[in-house]
Amino acid sequence: MTNLEELIQQHQLKRHPEGGWYRELHRSTTTVQRPDAAKRPGLTAILFLLPKDEISCWHRVCGADEAWIYIDGADLNLFQCKPDGSALQKLILNRGNPVHVVPGGWWQAAQCDGCYALVSCCVGPGFDFADFEMLRQQLESKRPVLPHPELI
Repeated sequence: MTNLEELIQQHQLKRHPEGGWYRELHRSTTTVQRPDAAKRPGLTAILFLLPKDEISCWHRVCGADEAWIYIDGADLNLFQCKPDGSALQKLILNRGNPVHVVPGGWWQAAQCDGCYALVSCCVGPGFDFADFEMLRQQLESKRPVLPHPELI
């Protein structure tokens, strides 16, 4: 069994639609109402494992900020840009730079240079798949043009 397989089993991870592996760690019992009147848990947190040969494809969480928190493994390359595809930023999460917050509605994607990267992702107001969009699921004619098409 490889170190990666051991991590997946140890943390009871399952496949994430955007790529990688995850398990929900926390879903707040406190409910909040967003400005659009949607009710969500105050906070959700997951454990997220991204192996080297996989990507976290371009996606966004509408109506909620997402904090990425580095835990272990290789550097994680985190890309983000505004909803219209402008203002691309590439950030590297590691022990020296362990936390970054992606604003709600901004596009984000990630890849790992080493064997794997293990992070926690916390979303507030809490995550709901109803607020989750992957660029590859949008009609090409309606997609914003984002950099790094290999991350679609």
